[in-house]
Amino acid sequence: MANTTEISCYSGAGAVCDTPEGMYKRIVLKLSGEALAAGRGFGVDVTRVHEIAQEITEVHAMGVEVAIVVGGGNFFRGVAEQAKDMDRVSADNMGMLATVINALALQDAIEKKGTVCRVMSAIEMNRVAEPYIRRRAVRHLEKGRVVIFAAGLGNPYFSTDTAASLRAMEIKADVLLKATKVEGVYDADPVLSKDAVKFEHITYMEILRLGLKVMDATAVSLCKDNNLPMIIFNMNHPGNIRRVVSGEKIGSLVTA
Repeated sequence: MANTTEISCYSGAGAVCDTPEGMYKRIVLKLSGEALAAGRGFGVDVTRVHEIAQEITEVHAMGVEVAIVVGGGNFFRGVAEQAKDMDRVSADNMGMLATVINALALQDAIEKKGTVCRVMSAIEMNRVAEPYIRRRAVRHLEKGRVVIFAAGLGNPYFSTDTAASLRAMEIKADVLLKATKVEGVYDADPVLSKDAVKFEHITYMEILRLGLKVMDATAVSLCKDNNLPMIIFNMNHPGNIRRVVSGEKIGSLVTA
């Protein structure tokens, strides 16, 4: 592993650069439900889930406190085409329950790697997950447990991006890491436009002004107002989670 002189953390409020390895100390990792489906579109790909769990376990073994927010789009998304004729509140509730399914699948895979993991749900379901209590979540992290935040914020009309932003601020995370299928933030959709330009560093205000579909406006505004740095990176390259946590400059850095 590189030493401190070889690794420099992104600067920003909350960033921790004085650890021996130059790493972030506490992170929130935002995973989409589609990431767990591994291109299948629906359901959970067991092989992919275990690959992600392995990377998370490796990062945790480096001494990083890891919290995760997982989406549910591989099962149901409240604003998707399949929900167009549904009441928005009912559709969003279904989407939040879908995130619990993904959280339990990821928890199982992480614990099979030998790391203790807790699922905390914003919707109380005591038989399968702990209720979300901020102080308890922080205590789990301090005791060396991975924590997965499920069911979004427990309220309709809020995305899991917003949940990730809020949870990161509540537990005083050093950085929010958003794992995607592209290399970072672009001025256009890189899948549709070959001329799309990647931003190495961009502000939240620029994202709002340019209308970039990085995350929803509520989540962007929360991060901006609370000076929370975020890194958007491609998680389809093995080892990228560890590289980002270690301070390697991959992906796009977003700051206030």
